[in-house]
Amino acid sequence: MAHHGLTGVLLVGGASRRFGSPKALAHLGGETLAERAWRVLGLVCDERIAVGKSADRLALPFPVHDDGSEVRAPLAGVVAGLRLARNGLCICLPVDCPLVTADALRALAEACADAAVPQTGPLPGAYRATALPLLERCLRDGELALREALSSLDTRVVQLDPAELVNVNTEEALLALGGAA
Repeated sequence: MAHHGLTGVLLVGGASRRFGSPKALAHLGGETLAERAWRVLGLVCDERIAVGKSADRLALPFPVHDDGSEVRAPLAGVVAGLRLARNGLCICLPVDCPLVTADALRALAEACADAAVPQTGPLPGAYRATALPLLERCLRDGELALREALSSLDTRVVQLDPAELVNVNTEEALLALGGAA
């Protein structure tokens, strides 16, 4: 059941340098990684927004909002998502975390102060609008490491199942999960 007052932000703007093609369009379990993440966000959130680079022209079944930044960094997507969201609490999910469950996303949302992240780092993560001024400043100043910004926010760490946090950065990693590029 979708949580009222929660926006899901799907991050599709990665460079995919190690992967070799857009990760958002890779397949796992009969759907693209982007469709999979979009579906899981829909189980949890009453609003969903996809952010990335318009110039990538990804053929997805939902609109992708341009993140408005020259850089390719998760921070740019998180900032864009927080700016676009009509809710004050956002779950930010990168397209390359295909095993994250709705329960894990709910746990992050429930724990969120300014931010809530798993033990592995800043994404997936829950971010409140209260974090936006600091994150905007980091982006403007070229301090693109989202992990570093967390130290200046009231951040909660949520212990999630490490198996759900698998990050698909290479074709080999996707193939190991049974997917195809």
